[in-house]
Amino acid sequence: MSHPHPELSAPVDLPEGGLRVIPLGGLGEVGRNMTAFEHAGRLLIVDCGVLFPEDHHPGVDLILPDWSSIRDRLDTVEALVLTHGHEDHIGATPYLLRERGDIPLVGSKLTLALLGSKLREHRLRETVHHEVSEGDRISFGPFDLEFVAVNHSIPDALAVAIRTSAGMVLHTGDFKMDQLPLDGRITDLRAFGRLGEEGVDLFLTDSTNAETPGFTPLEKSITPVIDQVFRDSDRRIIVACFASHVHRVQQVLDAAYAHERQVAYVGRSMVRNMGIARDLGYLRVPPGVLVDAKDLADLPVDRQVLISTGSQGEPMSALSRIAQRNHNFVHIEEGDTVLLASSLIPGNENAVYRVINGLARWGARVVHKGNALVHVSGHASAGELLYCYNVVRPRNVLPVHGEIRHMLANGNLARATGVENVVIAEDGVVVDLVDGIASIAGKVDCGYVFVDGSSVGDITESDLKDRRILGEEGFISVIVVVDSVSGKVSAGPEIHARGFAEDDSTFDDVKQPIIDALDAQIAEGNTDSYQLQQTVRRVVGRWVSNTHRRRPMIIPVVIEA
Repeated sequence: MSHPHPELSAPVDLPEGGLRVIPLGGLGEVGRNMTAFEHAGRLLIVDCGVLFPEDHHPGVDLILPDWSSIRDRLDTVEALVLTHGHEDHIGATPYLLRERGDIPLVGSKLTLALLGSKLREHRLRETVHHEVSEGDRISFGPFDLEFVAVNHSIPDALAVAIRTSAGMVLHTGDFKMDQLPLDGRITDLRAFGRLGEEGVDLFLTDSTNAETPGFTPLEKSITPVIDQVFRDSDRRIIVACFASHVHRVQQVLDAAYAHERQVAYVGRSMVRNMGIARDLGYLRVPPGVLVDAKDLADLPVDRQVLISTGSQGEPMSALSRIAQRNHNFVHIEEGDTVLLASSLIPGNENAVYRVINGLARWGARVVHKGNALVHVSGHASAGELLYCYNVVRPRNVLPVHGEIRHMLANGNLARATGVENVVIAEDGVVVDLVDGIASIAGKVDCGYVFVDGSSVGDITESDLKDRRILGEEGFISVIVVVDSVSGKVSAGPEIHARGFAEDDSTFDDVKQPIIDALDAQIAEGNTDSYQLQQTVRRVVGRWVSNTHRRRPMIIPVVIEA
């Protein structure tokens, strides 16, 4: 499990008429969101996203939710509901559809469009899509769904109310309460209040910013800052933001038009997503502003604007390659301005500052959240969550979408408003709603599922440990030849190292201890090659640890001749 709970056992069968909530990702982490709801022998899944790897996941491309606990019941899944189009909510869907390709997909117009392009990339056939918008109701088996508009850092986000005979669940998805959003689409507290009057038995709320006091600033407050950057810049401007942040791109396009500049997109996902947003009417491109990236270089430098991916320091993103000066056609120059219009996602600090330093080294002026108001969060702060709890008045609360500290803070907010039953769960911890009371019923296996190249789930934590040791501590191979007749070491030890020591003479001191240990083992009658190799490993490992305070990977080879 990603978060072990040895005190919990496997859940018993769900009581008749009850509703079971099975978090398969996203509780205890900000990413790979996926929750299964079980009722009357059927399943409903909300979101299916990815988690991006960190430094201690070498070679890993993506981390998926762990749906192994429901794999043998995928035929009972009524639908997959997608709350919005961010990767941490839709990115794992192609991998789920590989296991059952006809799961109905439910989401808003933009969400399904972004997902559709992803499915085509994975060469998956289009499954049944149910396009919904706020106010719509649709039923799948024993689940009656109603959708509510919520404001987030991507258009068309939805909360979902799930009505069952066991009670009503209200899942916020990711949301905030910007009262003056750029698209005029606010979080519908009136609908929240109406559902609260009907009776919300279980309220699943976004916890990401529960520790942040007050209210999230307005998106509109960023517009003057972007405009100031354009006024102060007399050379090229490069803006980096999330490839799905339509509102931020809209602000940049409007600023470029006002300052008589032209814009090009850089980065495959940026080009794809903004093309979709424009075609569907979510992005308004002023006339004459947008040009092809390769044509932008023909314009004067004081008229050039690039909108790029890479605001989180992703090593293969356009901005990282620009900072390293190895992008195929964009080259940073002295006096260029780079605007990082995003917040730092925890864990990405080093990568982001590495990019900032790289850009500054070549003479660029870098504007980021540390020195200007260039981004606001898409998640509700503590004050907004309090409003929600007071409006909805839920009977039970299950904080979701956050690290454990975020969910605990969210739970405390709920209790402060009078909610008596707050359940804190993590990935794999099963929560049952029975007779109007939510409680922990046990746990299911829920670990990290790694995507490594073309393999899914084949890489284990043990493999990653080996990779980390190889990368951080080095590699030592030891070859010894043992005479099968005399039982003595006839050649070696021959020791080779990579990433550990430059001079092979470093290992001269350990060669005789290896020979002595092997002779002792053979004298005792231990002639098994595996046992002799383990003896070599122990001797070398102990010597390396005591002498050099290192723990390299040791590969012993004992050959009988």
